[in-house]
Amino acid sequence: MKRIMLACSAGMSTSLLVTKMEKAAQAMGYDADIFAVSVSEADTYLGDSEKPIDVLLLGPQVKYMEAQFKEKWAEKLPVEVIDMRDYGMMDGEAVLKRAIELIG
Repeated sequence: MKRIMLACSAGMSTSLLVTKMEKAAQAMGYDADIFAVSVSEADTYLGDSEKPIDVLLLGPQVKYMEAQFKEKWAEKLPVEVIDMRDYGMMDGEAVLKRAIELIG
């Protein structure tokens, strides 16, 4: 099972996207734990060695924090800002496919 974490300002705006990504994963038969947190909580989850995160996707509203997260975590996992169009359209399938590409 792959763990996909989304982080945004408060963790709320990505919750609908998580639901759509979960539906897409189920339709594809892809085993994933997908969840959203606020950026202030992200480091706690990223530092949990018992439940490692496979990819970190940042909401477009926190794009300004991308360099900070990459500096700290890029050696351990892929970090990327969610495409603004996919985010705006709440295209869970497109975001999930990108996460899968990043995981490799």
